Amino acid sequence: MVKTSKDSLTILTDIVLPGETNPLGNLFGGELLAKMDRACSIAARRHSRRIVVTASVNHVAFNKAVPVGSVVTIEAKVSRAFKSSMEVYVDVWIEDRESQERSKVNEGIYTFVAVDTTGKPVVIPQILAETVLEKERYESALRRKQLSLVLSGKMKPSDATELRALFVR
Repeated sequence: MVKTSKDSLTILTDIVLPGETNPLGNLFGGELLAKMDRACSIAARRHSRRIVVTASVNHVAFNKAVPVGSVVTIEAKVSRAFKSSMEVYVDVWIEDRESQERSKVNEGIYTFVAVDTTGKPVVIPQILAETVLEKERYESALRRKQLSLVLSGKMKPSDATELRALFVR
């Protein structure tokens, strides 16, 4: 069975409260990471229809502060599925209080593994990327996975064909 990224789309909207902010009145990074992890977990669960566990937070970019009172929208969806693991890409937006224009303030890439009730990894459906952005994220997911495997010693650099292709013309 093949699914699309939009099948897993998860959107969480929340308001930043004073108890979630630092002395400058901006959302604590850890608070945002927790919200992102929840959204990604739901997206991974929607894709796999299984229990999922966070395997890694591969990338997070805090590009802009999120002030108290901001309406924050977190959009997560599976960008690529492997055998039992999946990469979930998450974008974080805030709305301007007056104009209601959205601006992207953060993004992240999480890896989840689908497991059975004993915690053993299970096979999951693959992804069919549809949009240009989904295709870009799908293609780059394999390079990120190979890089992670090489850095962890689980793959020989010579076997990382997608990474080698970046440097060999």
